[in-house]
Amino acid sequence: MRAWAELLRVSALFTVPGDALAGAAALGARPNRSTALAVGASLCLYEAGMALNDWADREEDAIDRPHRPIPSGRISPPAALAAAGALTAAGLALAARAGRTSLAVGTALAATVWAYDLRLKHTAAGPAAMGAARALDVLLGATATATGNVLRDRATSAPAGPGVAGPAAVVTRVSGNTSSASAGGGGAAARTSPRTPSPGTVTGAGAVRVTGPWDGLRTALPSATLLGAHTVAVTTVSRREAQGGSTAAPLAALVATGVLGTLAGRPTDGAVARGGLRAAPRRGTGALRPAVPALAAAGPALAGVLALVYTGTAGRPLLHAALNPSPPLTQRAVGGGIRAMIPLQAALAARGGAAGIALGVMGLVPLARTFARKVSPT
Repeated sequence: MRAWAELLRVSALFTVPGDALAGAAALGARPNRSTALAVGASLCLYEAGMALNDWADREEDAIDRPHRPIPSGRISPPAALAAAGALTAAGLALAARAGRTSLAVGTALAATVWAYDLRLKHTAAGPAAMGAARALDVLLGATATATGNVLRDRATSAPAGPGVAGPAAVVTRVSGNTSSASAGGGGAAARTSPRTPSPGTVTGAGAVRVTGPWDGLRTALPSATLLGAHTVAVTTVSRREAQGGSTAAPLAALVATGVLGTLAGRPTDGAVARGGLRAAPRRGTGALRPAVPALAAAGPALAGVLALVYTGTAGRPLLHAALNPSPPLTQRAVGGGIRAMIPLQAALAARGGAAGIALGVMGLVPLARTFARKVSPT
């Protein structure tokens, strides 16, 4: 069991759930059943990549890391490859349960993982492939959450008679304090009063509109890009972790960390900064309940604090590695970069107004530290 824990690097698993949750927060939507399916798919595909990575690097590890499970003989290469295949199949099955759009994103994620481990890892495109995988993981959570809200609202909407706006009336346009809605039954349109917006509607500036899974993907793209960029920086440093000797990589990653921390600490235009709501998109894809005022108001400030935590977690070991690029310090910098994923995910959730989700993601930090003492994440 210990050998499999090392092969799969279970201590790094705690950096995965925050991807899907950050994707959901970018939409202004609460996590739902489909979000949970996306988290499960992400965990499976992440672990598939870990097993496949060690299988692909078994000859290299026999020289540089003979203590790893495969070169030490504790796990056979066929068993590691079979585990990678089984975990990939499980991840895609969970993504399919979250919806067709999620399956498409999950398939792209799985393809990127396998391409990286088998072909791209030792090429110039390697870091970019890893960054793309992390970004796709965020988008998987966003599309699954949007799909889950569609299915939930369809299931709970009661049919309305012809020409009558039923309870499935949803927002199609928001302008000032006037919104138009289309009824869930009979295709009739109903105009809400200028002073009485339809349920779940936000009027005024800062409204975020998500009209379906693909629109949810576009909305979550900025958060996905930031997490992807961090992954590119960490992966670039990791390429020299066994040999050390590179000052440029950790120094560039340190600069990138400062830039990403600054961007992550800035609230988005649609952030729930004053206890409000996000816009309720068409077909019910973003039905948010009223935010808890205290948590909603704390979102922007919390994002700034978490961005500082991220910068410190990733930046300190990177600075040490830049000053002394020995293998131990470079490996610590990589480990710090992996652990910094969690506060970065939390900061992105908080800057979107989801302070509660951000605090929940940060709750994974103690678990990650505890497991990292037993199983190295690198």
